[in-house]
Amino acid sequence: MKIVTLAEAQHLVGQDLGVSEWTLIDQKMIDAFADVTGDRQFIHVDPDLAMQTPFGGTIAHGFLTLSLIASMMPENALVLDGIKMGVNYGFEKVRFLQPVKSGKRVRARHKLLAVEDKGHGRNLTRTEVTIEIEGEEKPALIAEWLGMQFC
Repeated sequence: MKIVTLAEAQHLVGQDLGVSEWTLIDQKMIDAFADVTGDRQFIHVDPDLAMQTPFGGTIAHGFLTLSLIASMMPENALVLDGIKMGVNYGFEKVRFLQPVKSGKRVRARHKLLAVEDKGHGRNLTRTEVTIEIEGEEKPALIAEWLGMQFC
């Protein structure tokens, strides 16, 4: 993590903050997500039926891929100096562009879009996160992630 002042963070708007390590999305992870969410559509959990689809096998839930964003921070993730706590504030935009096949690895590329002083020690960050699939041209998803840092 990179600790910066609010002014330094605002100067980094538009900058690529780097990429996370690769994360394997295997069938065990997909099945566990299906169990937790109750989304047991065959395309995710039945390899035999999924083999008959255009995907040629099971794919991760889009929301599984999206949920991994929180754990896939780049080494240069920004933290504001004096932070007491940070919370997930939500998303402005999410687009699922390509499914992630079971057994593929993904990583998150982060680009800082904005840092806004919301007063009372609250600072809103907007980060474009692109989930890349190893060996694929097209990413799995692109999202505009909002985070609130309390200083």
